[in-house]
Amino acid sequence: MKNTFRKNKTELRKYWKNYIFQSVIATFSIFIILLILRFSNAIVIASIGATVFVIFAMPSNVTARPRSVIGGHLTGLIVGSLINIIHFSSFYIEMLLLASSVGLAMFIMVMTDCEHPPACGTALGVAMLGFSWKVALTIIISSIILSIIHTVCKKIIRDLV
Repeated sequence: MKNTFRKNKTELRKYWKNYIFQSVIATFSIFIILLILRFSNAIVIASIGATVFVIFAMPSNVTARPRSVIGGHLTGLIVGSLINIIHFSSFYIEMLLLASSVGLAMFIMVMTDCEHPPACGTALGVAMLGFSWKVALTIIISSIILSIIHTVCKKIIRDLV
């Protein structure tokens, strides 16, 4: 634990400008998305917040690629929408269906090479809320905006994790 702290302290001293700059870009990115979309659904927007972390804290990670971000969130949107259509009167079956939205989204993302962990949150959120064009546009537009910002900034940002 002590060595990890020492390593992090050294990294922070050496790359403190990156830590600040990338945190500011992350804040600015989510601010722009919230301004443009004016979307108040916390369940779905929370997964977009997690995407911001992946993109700006681990920009060279495979999960930060535009293919993963956009493909992952689209997968989550589709899987969540399909799971939401299925209704059972049993509470336990409903909970099993909601849980299966995460497992199925994960399976499809891995099979299609568009792994993006926050998109499992999208699948769960949409499975709970159901499909709406407002939710779909929020997810799609957010994914595209973040992927564009990531691509533009990729040469000036570094992995912080």
